[in-house]
Amino acid sequence: MLNEFKKFAMRGNVVDLAVGFILGGAFSTIVSSFVNDILMPPIGLLLGGVDFTELFVALDGVEYASRAAAAEAGAATINYGVFINAVISFVIVAFALFLLIRGMNRLQAKEEAKPAEPPAPPRSEALLEEIRDLLKK
Repeated sequence: MLNEFKKFAMRGNVVDLAVGFILGGAFSTIVSSFVNDILMPPIGLLLGGVDFTELFVALDGVEYASRAAAAEAGAATINYGVFINAVISFVIVAFALFLLIRGMNRLQAKEEAKPAEPPAPPRSEALLEEIRDLLKK
């Protein structure tokens, strides 16, 4: 059973899938940083100095100065600002994957569009052509 698992795990597509997951996780971290640290601060500034990570609703009805203050008080909160950041991150990752798949599909279409080499003639035809060429000489 161990040998069978080893054979399965070392197949090319399983290893490729593992590499894809690792790269996807790293890409997701980069996109999250891009959204939280680069994209959202200027958008918040344009909207009057709004920090999206601090947009929340406390379910106990009390006004808190920040999410940290609400968490310290033990209040349940709906953190819709963090959700907005997550949605923007998802859209960026989905768009990047769309561009990647689109590029791969175009490359694949170019490969399929290449004219196929004509099939080799049957052996009997090749022999007849050789005889014909010899007779011409």
